[in-house]
Amino acid sequence: MQQREAVMAHGPATIPAPSGIVVVHAPEELGFTDAHEKVTRHRLARRLAALKGYDFAGDHDPTRPYAGPVYVVPSDTITDIGTAEALGIRTEHDLFGGVVPYPFAATKVITHPLVEPDAAAPAGWSHAFGQRTKDIVLEGFSVFTPADARRAGARLLERGLVRLKRVRAAGGTGQAVATTLAELEEVLEALDEAELVTHGLVLEEDLAEVTTLSIGEVRVAELVVSYYGTQRTTTDNSGAVVYGGSDLVVIRGGLDGLLRLDLPDPLRLAVAQAHTYDEAATASFPNAILSRRNYDVAQGLDARGRWRSGVLEQSWRIGGASGAEIAALEAFRADPSLEVVRTATVEVYGESAEFPSHATLSFRGVDERVGLVTKYTLVEPHDHTR
Repeated sequence: MQQREAVMAHGPATIPAPSGIVVVHAPEELGFTDAHEKVTRHRLARRLAALKGYDFAGDHDPTRPYAGPVYVVPSDTITDIGTAEALGIRTEHDLFGGVVPYPFAATKVITHPLVEPDAAAPAGWSHAFGQRTKDIVLEGFSVFTPADARRAGARLLERGLVRLKRVRAAGGTGQAVATTLAELEEVLEALDEAELVTHGLVLEEDLAEVTTLSIGEVRVAELVVSYYGTQRTTTDNSGAVVYGGSDLVVIRGGLDGLLRLDLPDPLRLAVAQAHTYDEAATASFPNAILSRRNYDVAQGLDARGRWRSGVLEQSWRIGGASGAEIAALEAFRADPSLEVVRTATVEVYGESAEFPSHATLSFRGVDERVGLVTKYTLVEPHDHTR
């Protein structure tokens, strides 16, 4: 508190000369190579460099010897400790995102247990994680063979509809809903068995009237913020319903600070579930390095009309809400007295897309895959009545 009062009394601290660099690590084989993703990632990395007091040096060049500290912005969760060490990542202060020891640990497949304790699973699979999270996720199973998928699907169909989710898909894509065994078989027949065996598949109870909440925590330089918010959908240029952005309320401090707020019961439950999921992850994968943590929580009605709430998945990489996260970090850096702020990311498609004059534009242009898309960030004072 004394340090904050001193900053307020003498004005913002002078930003020191750059003492390190920020680089983007985005190998093509990891995906996320669309033009709008690449431009957005670079613009966010520049803003992170300003927060760190570093220079931005573009894409990481493995042949270049970098002088001074290097802060890495990966396009995806790094799934190999050796790769992280080669990039100079040792702690959460060395990257925006996450490092995990196994590829499966970066995907939604960790959310659910196996259909049987002795079912097929990749090396390093944590049975303990499923035990820690069984009461804070929806009913579901993670599978790695067609036989286990059929077994899991049959069990879940006894309770209602089943949602099947390819674990490497994002933004609500790569999913299908089965209402009968015949429909389940049709979906499974269309799957790539090699992908199923290598990466797994999630089968989960399907909810109606769903609200998807985002709960997260971000650490950059000396700043730690956490948030809750909701996701929205939009229609892309092909007419498909896709992710359209996130609206966040962001506070200073970690996830545990959200639990001390006066929140409506459903939101408080979602925050508590995300907090438990986060603790289970760090306990089950103790050598993980996480500076950006985001958890999606679904709340809605099951097939029997019962209200349900459960964590869907984690995101330990730069994501759709990261523009809003970084905007909040900038606001807290600029005003040491600020304790809470409302931020949002917006993604809209087509010629008619407009954005407010006070928005920070992340991307506007024609992407080779999705067509014309506009992405921007908003920052507003927090209205406690909203």
